[in-house]
Amino acid sequence: MSTTQYAPSPTPPQQSSLSFTQGFLLGQLSVVILIGAFIKFFIFGEPPSPETTASARALARRNRALAHRRSVSINSSPTSQKLHTKRSSNFLRTPTGLTTGTILSKTYYNVNSHQPESLDWFNVLIAQTIAQFRDDAHQDDAILTSLTAALNGSQKPDFLSSIAVTEISLGDDFPIFSNCRVHPVDDDVSGAEGGRLQARMDVDLSDSITLGVETKIVLNYPKPLTAILPIALAVSVVRFSGTLSISFLPSTSAPNPAASSSSNTPSPASSSLPPSTTPTTLAFSFLPDYRLDLSVRSLLGSRSRLQDVPKIAQLVENRLHAWFDERCVEPTVQQVVLPSLWPRKKNTRGPTGEEEAKGEERDVREEARREGEDERRAERERREDAEGLRWRSRHGEGSGGSGSGRYEMPGAMPGMMVA
Repeated sequence: MSTTQYAPSPTPPQQSSLSFTQGFLLGQLSVVILIGAFIKFFIFGEPPSPETTASARALARRNRALAHRRSVSINSSPTSQKLHTKRSSNFLRTPTGLTTGTILSKTYYNVNSHQPESLDWFNVLIAQTIAQFRDDAHQDDAILTSLTAALNGSQKPDFLSSIAVTEISLGDDFPIFSNCRVHPVDDDVSGAEGGRLQARMDVDLSDSITLGVETKIVLNYPKPLTAILPIALAVSVVRFSGTLSISFLPSTSAPNPAASSSSNTPSPASSSLPPSTTPTTLAFSFLPDYRLDLSVRSLLGSRSRLQDVPKIAQLVENRLHAWFDERCVEPTVQQVVLPSLWPRKKNTRGPTGEEEAKGEERDVREEARREGEDERRAERERREDAEGLRWRSRHGEGSGGSGSGRYEMPGAMPGMMVA
């Protein structure tokens, strides 16, 4: 009895096709979820309230200022303060004990009982200065040219096209300074004995200072000009309030860095170098508890435009706050070099001051003319002396050739012959 064996028939590859379909659908679903999450949280996401954002930023700035003060108090030592000693003069006698306490007592200012000042007169002067600045800005579009050049400078990112300024508004209101008070500050910024005096005043500005720009975001990957997204932004400063601190930093002298070398025995030339001196500066900064409210308007796209995207406004606000904190908020200070405070005639203006200034200019021109004439006269005398020397040399050669054995020494007096 014979048995017949049949080979099992192969099953169709249905499992692989189902797994490919499932993977394709899963991939498409994940892409749709990512796009939906991006649109929901980035495009249409609601930013936090201004009060929450302002309180969080103020807390972060306050913690940074406290950390800096603790580090300064730890690192300060008497040896580091010796570098700020000024070079004493042999002619001008300075009274000893000139500290902040002495200045306050001689000016009859008690930091504990003195009432804060309103600064009404200062507000008028600042308002006149700002008004003149606004008038000057409208002349020949000077501010437009300056802003366009600054925005399109070397620090512009590569993914941005040329930036065009579309809107400028310098506002029509003025800042109000009030509640000014003076108190001593003990730190290592000035190096003066007894610290320095600092004036603090409250600043409040409610205005609309606007700057609008247009540009294009260019995507150059994987090839140049892969995608171009037009964007328009308008940033407005709506409200600013804070505390401004102003103080004078006196000039200090320190050893010249060129005088010190790697060896322990410096050369006499390097040791004779004068010490480096820092000029007197006016330092100002804002306390960390300031408030800056911005209004950001945005427009994305060329045809289907997205208007006022919240996340873009939040990114711009964070960047502007970071820029301001890095430059004008404690512990960072801005220093302005002050000119010499001694009165000079060339700076005098008035009924007789202008005539004196013109007379001084004429004197300077007359002195320069006389110096030029003296130089030309000296040059002419040198040429005459050179010509006389050549003539006398030729005359001496002729006398020697006649066999007299006497010649005239070059540069000698006429008629003096040497054997």
